[in-house]
Amino acid sequence: MKNWHTTARPTRLLALALAAPLLLVGCSTENSGGGNGDSGGGDSGGSAASGDLSFAVVTHGSAGDAFWDVVQKGAEAAGEELGVSVDYQSDGDPQRQSQLIEAAVNQDVDGIVVSMANPDALQDSIGAAVDAGIPVVTINSGAAQSAEFGAIGHVGQDETIAGQGAGQRLAQDGATKVLCVVHEAGNIGLEQRCDGASQGLGSDVELLQVDINDLQSAQSTITSQLQSDPTIDAVLTLNSGVASVAAAAASDAGSDAEIATFDLNGDVISAIQDGTIAFAVDQQQYEQGYLPIVMLKLYADNLNTVGGGQAVLTGPGIVDAQNVDEIAELASAGTR
Repeated sequence: MKNWHTTARPTRLLALALAAPLLLVGCSTENSGGGNGDSGGGDSGGSAASGDLSFAVVTHGSAGDAFWDVVQKGAEAAGEELGVSVDYQSDGDPQRQSQLIEAAVNQDVDGIVVSMANPDALQDSIGAAVDAGIPVVTINSGAAQSAEFGAIGHVGQDETIAGQGAGQRLAQDGATKVLCVVHEAGNIGLEQRCDGASQGLGSDVELLQVDINDLQSAQSTITSQLQSDPTIDAVLTLNSGVASVAAAAASDAGSDAEIATFDLNGDVISAIQDGTIAFAVDQQQYEQGYLPIVMLKLYADNLNTVGGGQAVLTGPGIVDAQNVDEIAELASAGTR
């Protein structure tokens, strides 16, 4: 079990080390369209560069989830800096995400980046990409299946380790009964976070299922749970949007439960600053967009691989009252 410390300014040394040889190559870029990472139905969003290489990024981001906007921004920034085309698309439905991957294969792209919240649903489409000779880098979830499915690398946080760190911090804060709020059914990464939190806490956590696409209902569900069990002294959410409604739910329920979360957005940062949320576990998702594009470019240019079959970890770290003001400046630029 790892000891954690709070993060200061974000580290991009790995990205710079990977990209340094490539940044010497001059390139010109042009924007192919706005895109906000919330395509839901699979509409393209992202920037295209004038280089010869074309990479597709296909994630399971749901509409309105600001987390994936940061991933998209990282991927597009890398594409612009390296002179490659980056097409970002997302869909929270595993079957439609699989179809987006298949469409990228049919377009004969030079590389695919894919998040695997539901690996089993994506195995065939990822296999089709590998069989077609298209290198794949997985991100965010599904690290355990990445190499098995034929990907050349994985970028993300270790969800179990992240959960352990959250549980340890909650234990240090005096929590004894924790409600772990799961916002996407079937997402193995979220289950691993709750399992890790239980390990770090040293006792079982109680799971509560909500729907990220209906935050009003999620708030009501959390409120009811807190009202029915006043012994719950901490709520751990796994998404920044859910964190905000969890804080409101605690207020509605008249509960003094500590609120903590995974991931950042502007509301969470403000809530940490005013003490409504105690801390956030930050997986630095900008790197989950940026680094895979660098890895695919290195592979295309020089058949380089990164990680030696192990995940390239993008965190995690703790953002709390000690460092939130510095992080807030970076988040305002859309990179945290």
